Amino acid sequence: MLASTDFSHDLELFRTEAEGALQFFYAWDAVHAVAAEDRKVHRLLNQAPMLWNTSLAALQTSTFIALGRLFDPDTNNHSITRLLSKAHSNLGMFSKESLAERKRKQSENADEWLPEYLNTVYVPTSDDFRRLKRHLAQRRKIYEANYKPLRHKVFAHRGVSSQAEVADLYAKTNIRELQQLLVFLRRLHETLWQLYFNGHKPVLRPARFSVQRILDQPSPNPKRAALQERLVHEVRSFLKAHSTDA
Repeated sequence: MLASTDFSHDLELFRTEAEGALQFFYAWDAVHAVAAEDRKVHRLLNQAPMLWNTSLAALQTSTFIALGRLFDPDTNNHSITRLLSKAHSNLGMFSKESLAERKRKQSENADEWLPEYLNTVYVPTSDDFRRLKRHLAQRRKIYEANYKPLRHKVFAHRGVSSQAEVADLYAKTNIRELQQLLVFLRRLHETLWQLYFNGHKPVLRPARFSVQRILDQPSPNPKRAALQERLVHEVRSFLKAHSTDA
């Protein structure tokens, strides 16, 4: 059986990769969106166009490199396929007894409240992980058809050289689709984390992904908003604060 500490480490590794990919892309997307809606921000960026074009290109490249590490099934320990397979093959990690051990390490008085708490936890079955794997398979199909060629032939390895070839690869991509792909990874991590550490049923919770909608309808509780929402508003606040006299 997989050691609990190994899975915890792999789960944290997945978090850093998924959040990194999300942050790279949403920073890139938010800068473009805010500049499009505010002429002062656009003028600010044009004061140092080489700097901003370089920074945005780096964010875009980092997004695609991280996506490859997450979706390519056999590359390394970052792959979500590998993490889900580990979890599915070691269901004992999610038993009430295993969860109780983790809670005892986190709380000195755990035994005072654990019995009642354990009555509320969910113990997953193979069906739960098969369902999560189906969700992943749907997203990987999208990644492999529309984003993997661009990642491998443009960002990771220069496999194409003509502008027409690069344009053809970009034509397969879609901003909305990529937003959904990245937010799915973050939702999947949260689902696995809540199952492993709190015994919550593994259900993918809905999350907002559209940068424009996030800008138009800010969360009523920014401190509790999803990572992509906090980042988008941080980008807007920073750019607007520094564009007043641009």
